[in-house]
Amino acid sequence: MSHKPKNQVRDIENRLNVLRAGVLGANDGIISTAGIVIGVASATSNMMTILVAGVAGLLAGALSMAGGEYSSVSTQKDVEQAEVEREKILLRDDFKGEQQSLVDYYIDQGLSQDLALKVAKELMKEDALGVEVQTKLNITLDNYVNPWYAAFSSIISFACGAIIPLLFILLLPANIKIIGTFIVVSFALALTGFISAKLGNAPKLKAVVRNVVVGMVTMIVTYAIGLFVHV
Repeated sequence: MSHKPKNQVRDIENRLNVLRAGVLGANDGIISTAGIVIGVASATSNMMTILVAGVAGLLAGALSMAGGEYSSVSTQKDVEQAEVEREKILLRDDFKGEQQSLVDYYIDQGLSQDLALKVAKELMKEDALGVEVQTKLNITLDNYVNPWYAAFSSIISFACGAIIPLLFILLLPANIKIIGTFIVVSFALALTGFISAKLGNAPKLKAVVRNVVVGMVTMIVTYAIGLFVHV
């Protein structure tokens, strides 16, 4: 029996994890770094100070995001492996009961009692554990979710997102430095909000507005704090 369709399902799941982590990472990179550099820029015009603060925020945020994603997906992988071990024990201690659960599943899918029993016996004869975990848990043996994919996606996407406000706050002329960065960041957040809604089949306008508003509030608050410190 070919396992290609099962592997394809897990490959798609891995890709979705990477995309999700990537979009969230870029979004967080934009918001958090924009908040840092706008806050610092409103307190001082020293470019080196702004650069150091921005780069420190970029590195700390990227590593934090990667660590969080790695831990989250690793936990999911640990749960999957624990469930597979539990199925091994069930098959060892109650093979007939596990076979009957598979028969019941195929009956629920519309097969007759006799055909469901025949299919279950044939599949379990070849790979009982693989069939059970795929049917009951949607897990493919030895093809678990990969935490490194999500971690690398997060660290790269966070850095890519963070570089946007950092570059603009450093390169724009002094008289439009803050307002220009504010506008560019708002556009970038609108884009990440749209992409995240697209990936999740969610309402796009609501996601865009929510994302932009959160970013604006963050930048306004840090700007006010920096201005207060400057004064």
